[in-house]
Amino acid sequence: MRLFPEEADCGVCFTRTDITDRNNRISATYDKVASTDLRTVIGNSDGVRVSTVEHIMAALAGTGIFNVRVEIDGPEVPIMDGSSEQFVQEILLAGVRQVDAPIRAIRILEDVTVTKDDVTVSLSPSPGFEIDFYIEYESEAIGTQTKSLNMANGAFVRELSLSRTFVEHADIPKVWARGLGRGGSFATTMVIAGPSVLNPEGFRYRDECVRHKMLDAFGDLALAGAPILGKFTGIKAGHSATNKLLRKLFSTPGAWDVVNCDEAMNDLIPGYHIMVEDLRRDHEIGMDSHAGLH
Repeated sequence: MRLFPEEADCGVCFTRTDITDRNNRISATYDKVASTDLRTVIGNSDGVRVSTVEHIMAALAGTGIFNVRVEIDGPEVPIMDGSSEQFVQEILLAGVRQVDAPIRAIRILEDVTVTKDDVTVSLSPSPGFEIDFYIEYESEAIGTQTKSLNMANGAFVRELSLSRTFVEHADIPKVWARGLGRGGSFATTMVIAGPSVLNPEGFRYRDECVRHKMLDAFGDLALAGAPILGKFTGIKAGHSATNKLLRKLFSTPGAWDVVNCDEAMNDLIPGYHIMVEDLRRDHEIGMDSHAGLH
């Protein structure tokens, strides 16, 4: 997978370089989502798909990249260690080119909510971008976790990008039966069994699971096509609920508009003016790195 800069207002686009007999380009937008079964899959009308886009989308949004061509020679974004960390590192080490155009953001004007059973997601007006998230799992190692973050000033890079995907051990056979997770290992996924984390290194943070759910939601919300100025609330939410929320938002007249950001508004955009130095947070990680249950 390789990333190439694009001009203003091009957005994020994936190109499948292994496909040459039909349209191999897919715009990374909410209306191109073809599946949300344990990961987010985007596709075009010629049946070309790219799966598990949420972690790279989160890394792009979290480092202020809104115009980029992602070339990939296969059907799935590399899972890496289950987080966005290596994507963030490579982007920041390569450097970011500023385009000569204002950042266009989607401003939430009215509350929009999607609810199904015990899952609720919503977007509401807010000057910047905030995430509130709640999860609840049977495994004691996860249990109930909540977290709230204002995503300005590099919060994604510092607070969420290291958090890894996870699975409850009892669910692995069901995941495999659906043809998913076949390449999973301790190197790519946290495995939770009751009160224990089976990975030898344990958790990176005490609340790593809710942090990763926030990472996923942030990546899925980046499929709005522009940074969002508003507050996202997720209760037991996943990829499907977040995509349904975006579809409802953009089909609700008066619930949103598009604004050209001035310098004061730019400071509220996640990823604006992020630098390599934001990666240097070993002291912060160390406070939680031994908090995992083994």
